[in-house]
Amino acid sequence: MEYIYAALLLNSAGKEVNEENLKSVVKAAGEEPDEARAKAIVHSLKGVDIAEVIKNAQNVQAAAPQQTAHAGAGEAKKEAPKEEKKSEEEAAGGLASLFG
Repeated sequence: MEYIYAALLLNSAGKEVNEENLKSVVKAAGEEPDEARAKAIVHSLKGVDIAEVIKNAQNVQAAAPQQTAHAGAGEAKKEAPKEEKKSEEEAAGGLASLFG
């Protein structure tokens, strides 16, 4: 996770997200840099516009409450299924089976 945060930090600082920069940020945070993880993150982010992804994520997040409100209105009309009540003896029998 620290490599994702490092990539976001580098992006927000206007720095290039490359292996050396990632490892430097991770090392500055007090962690031991991992060459394989740095390579994997750089490879995964190749061609990705981080600012655009963040912008789209914020738009999706803003739309989510509206969708939930519409879905909730339909669900409010449905009745909750009635739970079957077990007798105390049945419940006690179930507990007894746990203790042998």
